[in-house]
Amino acid sequence: MPETIRNIAIIAHIDHGKTTLVDAMLVQSGVFRENQVITERVMDSNDLEKERGITILAKNLSVQYEGLKINIVDTPGHADFGGEVERVLKMVDSVLLLVDAFDGPMPQTRFVLKKSLELGLQPIVVINKIDRPGARPEQVVDMAFDLFCELNANEDQLDFPIVYASAKLGIAKLDLADESDNLDPLFGVIRDRVAPPKADPTAPFQMLVTNIDYNKFIGRTATGKIFNGVVHSGETVAHIDRNGVVHNGRISKLLGYQGLQQIELEKASAGDIVTIAGFEELGIGETLASAETPVALPYVAIDEPTLSMNFIVNSSPFAGQEGKFVTSRNIRDRLMKELRTNVALKVEDTDNTDTFKVSGRGELHLSILIENMRREGFELAVSKPQVIYREINGVRCEPMEYLTIDVPEEFQGTVIEKLGPRKAEMVSMTVLEGITRLEFVIPARGLIGFRTEFMTDTRGTGVLNHVFHEYAPYKGEIEGRKNGVLIAMDTGETVAYSLYNLQDRGILFVGPGVKFYDGMIIGQHAKENDLVVNCSRGKKLTNVRSSGTDEAIRIIPPRILTLEQALEFIADDELVEVTPQSIRLRKRYLDANERKKREKRNQE
Repeated sequence: MPETIRNIAIIAHIDHGKTTLVDAMLVQSGVFRENQVITERVMDSNDLEKERGITILAKNLSVQYEGLKINIVDTPGHADFGGEVERVLKMVDSVLLLVDAFDGPMPQTRFVLKKSLELGLQPIVVINKIDRPGARPEQVVDMAFDLFCELNANEDQLDFPIVYASAKLGIAKLDLADESDNLDPLFGVIRDRVAPPKADPTAPFQMLVTNIDYNKFIGRTATGKIFNGVVHSGETVAHIDRNGVVHNGRISKLLGYQGLQQIELEKASAGDIVTIAGFEELGIGETLASAETPVALPYVAIDEPTLSMNFIVNSSPFAGQEGKFVTSRNIRDRLMKELRTNVALKVEDTDNTDTFKVSGRGELHLSILIENMRREGFELAVSKPQVIYREINGVRCEPMEYLTIDVPEEFQGTVIEKLGPRKAEMVSMTVLEGITRLEFVIPARGLIGFRTEFMTDTRGTGVLNHVFHEYAPYKGEIEGRKNGVLIAMDTGETVAYSLYNLQDRGILFVGPGVKFYDGMIIGQHAKENDLVVNCSRGKKLTNVRSSGTDEAIRIIPPRILTLEQALEFIADDELVEVTPQSIRLRKRYLDANERKKREKRNQE
């Protein structure tokens, strides 16, 4: 019954300890056997999440505590995956807002808290990492309260309970002076302060779909919260799509959560979070309802995308050598499949049948999709990310980002100087134990290409976070990349002797023995213009030898760009070629004469 259920989501900025806290809650609620080997950050289950150490997809689990069933949703912390957070908040009745005891509220904290308060949820504030050197929990509580006031929280929401915790140590306390060796104080607050789901088991069945997945044994599955009524496995129910059209179907499997495991259920009641199989065309935000009285629940509205890029069929001379899926039909089918589960994504056809315009929340949002596609065997080319402009009250507006930067004091001047030409406006500046926190409002296009420059300027010591702030009037032109590129003039394989002579001209992106083609970018030029170079020229050999005439060839290691760095680096007339094995940079028009013609045409 709803009285014995508590539905909560864990929300926070990236790297504030959400998934680590879930690990501790699972261990202390007896989900694992005593001798069971437990993976660290067990909820980060897919390959990309494990590699990057971030949560990308929202996931469900449940724990038992003193007769209560606590359904927990672990959510992503990165702003680009905000669409995942927005839809799962409809499933829960409260949120645990995790805030780092040193960092305090960060840009994504503001975003997820704003969404929670708008839905009328009552947050529980968990000040995590109280064992961290330099932790300042009391100050962070004040900062959290200020943030609640800033976001217009009501009186009930401002009366939030505070729990101090160290997810890593598995402890929680209601007062910093208390002794504690477990998370019982946190479980107690969840029991006492989270309201049971507002649901009526006697009303006709209604469930809102907030997550879609695919299981190779049972097909497409839909996860959501049952708002009213009772549902049985094998029952015929109505599927109401986003256009209000009703389709009847039969539930082939009804699954609930016990710890991390999905278990088969015969029936489920109002207030619980379940997964249903048997509906192939079901989409996120749609409703499953009683077949006799089909009534739809309000559709989940998601914020619009702010960034777009073109996904293009790979047309390079190396096309089809490494990938299995290379045609426009393959790419289109894959993007349409992604649309079913990735609610913050938008795909549009263009005038060219080989090009698709894909819009998302940010560079990371789109680069994760590209990375998944290349791992599945796709080959494609992608263009430079472009921000999406909007016309608001007759004024051309662009997306602005709220940027937070933590840097050692010696680098703050350099960072401020670099952000000036990018139209950034400083909001605040605070000093925390040798680290300066700078906060800016900056156009989203001003951040494209900035991260790599920022890491170089701060020698890898700076931390940069940003989140969508608002649409504001267009801020004017922002200068792009200052340097030109080194472009290969023919097709072949790079030779060490040739690269040795080229490395004084700029920074190389390839080492010796790498295959290249005419029009491929092999490095960054030290000057502003593009330079066409020969990178396969070998040393002319003679039959005369004398000691000291041969120089030892020492090549500086090339800068190997990641997918995100490549997307940030390219200019408007360049593309990133993505295959399962390689990431190459190239000019949009490979032929040098064609490039000159286009350049002249643009100047006219």
